Amino acid sequence: MAQDHHLSRRDLLKAAGAATAVAAAVPALEGAPAIQKVKAANDPVQYGMIGTGSRGTYLLKHLKSIDSGRCVALCDIKQEAIDKGVATIGNSPKTFKDYRELLALKDVDAVFVTTPLFVHFPLTRDALMAGKHVFCEKCLVFKPEEVHALRALAQEHSKQTLQTGLQRRYSYFYQTVKQMVDKGILGNVHHIHAQWHRNMINKPSALWTMKPGGEQNIANWRVFRSMSGGLTAELTSHQVDVSDWMFGSSPEFVMGLGSLDTLKDGRNVYDNVQLIYKYPNGQKMTYSSISTNQFLPYFNGMRPEMGEIIMGTEGTVEITVGDDKAPCIAWWYREPPKTVDVTKPGEKKKEEPFVAGATMVASGGANGPIPIMTGDLQFTGKEGFFDREVKFARRWLTAKGVMVQEEQRNPVDVELESFFQNCRDGKRPRADLETGLADSVAVILSNLAMDEGRRVYFNEIDKMGREEPKPAAGKKLTPA
Repeated sequence: MAQDHHLSRRDLLKAAGAATAVAAAVPALEGAPAIQKVKAANDPVQYGMIGTGSRGTYLLKHLKSIDSGRCVALCDIKQEAIDKGVATIGNSPKTFKDYRELLALKDVDAVFVTTPLFVHFPLTRDALMAGKHVFCEKCLVFKPEEVHALRALAQEHSKQTLQTGLQRRYSYFYQTVKQMVDKGILGNVHHIHAQWHRNMINKPSALWTMKPGGEQNIANWRVFRSMSGGLTAELTSHQVDVSDWMFGSSPEFVMGLGSLDTLKDGRNVYDNVQLIYKYPNGQKMTYSSISTNQFLPYFNGMRPEMGEIIMGTEGTVEITVGDDKAPCIAWWYREPPKTVDVTKPGEKKKEEPFVAGATMVASGGANGPIPIMTGDLQFTGKEGFFDREVKFARRWLTAKGVMVQEEQRNPVDVELESFFQNCRDGKRPRADLETGLADSVAVILSNLAMDEGRRVYFNEIDKMGREEPKPAAGKKLTPA
């Protein structure tokens, strides 16, 4: 294997080899690996992690404080990453450079796949075949053929939990906004705008900076198409999933413009992306991801980079998932009430003075933002006098903008706890297989739309990545 500082993508693909090698390494029961089961609710799910780079280590920081899971094994092809993972989790897990050895461990119930995107599918496939529950970071798959292959494989392993890392689905605020949409509180929701803007000129990201070795250095996987879906996979994927969730369906088609304008260091992924998604019933999501400015025009400019705005005939919600330092927040703006013209019988309708369209903008959002409240500010009827008065005060201060209401728990913690719970109870995750595949399809087709400069329909995926049937020996295919 190549040295740690110049590990190539060929090395990683070689490590993610044939599933048959895994099946041979795992003790089988009646010809197939046994599904790892947790015996009791108070027993932690024993897990291993494949990939202890930036994302893997980030998850380990959160996993460290979750009692329902216990890390027993870590794997990475770089010793430096393994050492960092061990130091982060703080116990003494077994360590490997060959993931097949981790999958062969009988005491591993579940596996986290937190590797570069282009090997998500082979590792997830092999983990399922080894009888493990799987948490795979988005995107779930990289290529069209993997969409069909993973769906078929997951059906064969339906008793195993397969969850995708789309943490917005586990946010209290996002769930609340989804209920608002479904119950018609925002009226007819036809438009969503989302953005994830970064300034990689003034604030370069180590993850997106070109390193020595170019395409042969696995550390550069995000900036080459052979290993990455670029901004669309790493950023858009989170927010198009929100759009699918709110609208309740996948898009009909996508169109867009991608360009490489500024970060010309040898990379071949776009550094600026603009996309339009058309959904059924005339619904649309517009999306922007740029690399030269981080301003977010929501929340009075208090938050940078990413957020979504969900617009209906009766109201609008600004929302962002935030991060560890600035948690999720959501503001609700009500539309002005409908104007009803009351004319008495026989009375001539009064002519209204002409008003320019721009003048009417002042009436929009006249009610001001209403911060969406977390559960700790809801009245249960069981509060004592002092607690009730404190809640009244906090609600008033929040409504006036003096206090900012933030989500009490990081959705990352919630999604990890939920994964362990689903490993026990067998229930379907919020971010399940089909959610992950729909998200991956959106990424694949969005990049295709920008590459080919055309409208790409989502039903095109049905024929993509499928091998053409070969004629039987001695027979010729003739036109119909």
